[in-house]
Amino acid sequence: MPATPEKPAPATPRRKASRHRGEGQWAVGHFTPLNGNEQFKKDDDGLNVRTRIETIYSKRGFDSIDPNDLRGRMRWWGLYTQRKPGIDGGKTAILEPEELDDEYFMLRVRIDGGRLTTEQLRVIGEISEEFARGTADLTDRQNVQYHWIRIEDVPEIWRRLEAVGLSTTEACGDTPRVILGSPVAGVAENEIIDGSPAIDEIQRRFIGNPEFSNLPRKFKTAISGSPQLDVAHEINDVAFVGVHHPEHGPGFDLWVGGGLSTNPKLGVRLGAWVALEDVPDVYGGVIGIFRDYGYRRLRNRARLKFLVADWGPEKFRQVLEDEYLGRRLTDGPAPEQPAGTWRDHLGVHRQKDGRFYVGFAPRVGRVDGATLTKIAEVAEAHGSGRLRTTAEQKMIVLDVAEDQVDPLVSALEALDLKVNASPFRRGTMACTGIEFCKLAIVETKARGASLIDELERRIPEFDEPITININGCPNACARIQVADIGLKGQLVLDDDGNQVEGYQVHLGGALGLDAGFGRKVRGLKVTADELPDYVERVLKRFQAQRADGERFATWTARADEEALT
Repeated sequence: MPATPEKPAPATPRRKASRHRGEGQWAVGHFTPLNGNEQFKKDDDGLNVRTRIETIYSKRGFDSIDPNDLRGRMRWWGLYTQRKPGIDGGKTAILEPEELDDEYFMLRVRIDGGRLTTEQLRVIGEISEEFARGTADLTDRQNVQYHWIRIEDVPEIWRRLEAVGLSTTEACGDTPRVILGSPVAGVAENEIIDGSPAIDEIQRRFIGNPEFSNLPRKFKTAISGSPQLDVAHEINDVAFVGVHHPEHGPGFDLWVGGGLSTNPKLGVRLGAWVALEDVPDVYGGVIGIFRDYGYRRLRNRARLKFLVADWGPEKFRQVLEDEYLGRRLTDGPAPEQPAGTWRDHLGVHRQKDGRFYVGFAPRVGRVDGATLTKIAEVAEAHGSGRLRTTAEQKMIVLDVAEDQVDPLVSALEALDLKVNASPFRRGTMACTGIEFCKLAIVETKARGASLIDELERRIPEFDEPITININGCPNACARIQVADIGLKGQLVLDDDGNQVEGYQVHLGGALGLDAGFGRKVRGLKVTADELPDYVERVLKRFQAQRADGERFATWTARADEEALT
């Protein structure tokens, strides 16, 4: 009997052939732009827009600006369009960019290492008064930001800034942004190593260099030899942290892959010790990896932190050594526990040369041009020619003789710039917010300033270190995830069911060697009007329940949810 033929297998449906486009990594041959941002960068380097600003746009006005320059390449020179007044937070994600754009700009002045002369600060203040309606905010990236800038005035502003050695080059955009540096570099008594020479060499070699002006997205850097770990190294793309090597002496521990925003990640150690003279080369290798291997397909994955998370520190170090440095890095120690509970250098401190530096706090970085000019005058009147901005929206006057300290403190306090600040004035930061930012949903600066005043009035006896960071949207420019109390702006419902400005609360975040992200209590949101009551309530519970020496972040990790609401 013949065998029964086998029943044919059912036909497999044919799939449409597709070609995976990858992540847009140049190093693996993906050069075709995969989104509009990559296309406009390929069409023309962002650095080239300066010529058009000077020769065309400043002469013909706002309406003459090409859209890809307006919302793209002009960022390479520190310019963002600001939010049109009167547009509420509910429309932030609904309106088209051209509907949100005002005909005025934010202009960011990059201040690498936070280093300023009194002459430079005076020019910054004068530009603010003449061209920016008095605005000049201190940022947590050690920069100064103007608002209300007209395109017609930009060339003259550049001329004045550059005449005193300042710049807006690559202050924004998909570029190597400002380099954070210890604000007491070169003067602090307890400094491990002064990173200033490395900052200068990185500026010379990489900033404004077309080889590094088309990155997948922004690239943030921090270099500090302070044992106080004063530049938020954990949340930068690359950071060099001062350490003592048992054989080679002072140098830097290398960290990569930090960043916050909507998908926060802490930087990781590569376990490598870097000598001061080698920092620029290693920086060049790390930024080269980002340029060549960074993800360019999706903007929300185009930061170095995602590549580091996928590769891991071992592979990242291997690629850095094999492909970019051509040599092995020296293994080295981790940083020691930070010195002190505050890292902002507020107050009066002796320098290594016997003189003093004096740190002071405005409210949430909000100053103005007239105040900056007065700060320059006060500093000079008391013998100083140098100042620094900090990564905490504060400022420092350097090189003050002992007999000039008290008069300087009195002069600063008369300007409402607190040297002996309350924990609330000292620890509260706020981003730009809905006043000027097109991404914001709620107000921040005025809210932060009023919160400081309320808390100083309500709980004047509170004397524990506390950080309260207020952000107008989820993007975390004010570092909400790593604050004791982080407030993420959003629209919430009040008791009457009305949609009002408010905040989602993050509790117990921290930077330092015990860095971590804040705890979100389920459903915990507060309206803007309820904010002082809420913060007062939770701080009083902390005072009542804390163990001896317990920090707020540690308490929030063990407290029950009822205590945190």
